[in-house]
Amino acid sequence: GTRIICDRKFLLECKNSPAARTPPCCPPQTPGVTSLAQSSLVKLEELKERNESQEAVPDQDQFEMDI
Repeated sequence: GTRIICDRKFLLECKNSPAARTPPCCPPQTPGVTSLAQSSLVKLEELKERNESQEAVPDQDQFEMDI
C-alpha cells in the first residue's frame, strides 16, 4: 500500500486554513451520530414533560430541620 506521510508543521498549518474553519456543506445524516435517533427524540419529549410536571409541584426542603 501507499502511505501518506505529513510532517507536524504541515498538519499544524492545516489547522488554520479557511477550509478547516467552515463546516461541511452536506454532512450525511446518521441517526444517533450526526442527528438524534427517533427513539431519542421520543425520550427527550418524555423527559421534558416529566420536568414540567415536577416543576409544577412546589419545592420542598430535602431535609427538615428542627430548631
